[in-house]
Amino acid sequence: MSAGLTTHVLDISQGRPAKAVRIELYRLQEGWSDLLRAAVTNEDGRLPGPLLSGEDFTPGTYELVFHVGEYFRGAGVVLADPPFLDQVPIRFGVAAADSHYHVPLLIAPWGYNTYRGS
Repeated sequence: MSAGLTTHVLDISQGRPAKAVRIELYRLQEGWSDLLRAAVTNEDGRLPGPLLSGEDFTPGTYELVFHVGEYFRGAGVVLADPPFLDQVPIRFGVAAADSHYHVPLLIAPWGYNTYRGS
């Protein structure tokens, strides 16, 4: 796998990829955040390509924001108001721009899990 940042989302409450999850990617620096990209997952719970790659993929602190409340409402799940999980932010560091960083998200209306994948 080439250097860059990728993600995917799996709905573990229904045992399937999470289609149509809105994701935002921010770069965090000195007290401010810069929106770099917004995308929506496809039928496989993935994006059509990397969120960042090439010259755009640099060391630093990033945050992915997954809009899981929107996803569950769109899937017909009845959520409390406010929902237990609405937006899931994952803040992580990139130390080596020549490496591949894969940040998957496993979701359910009541919890989530992530890890650095391959």
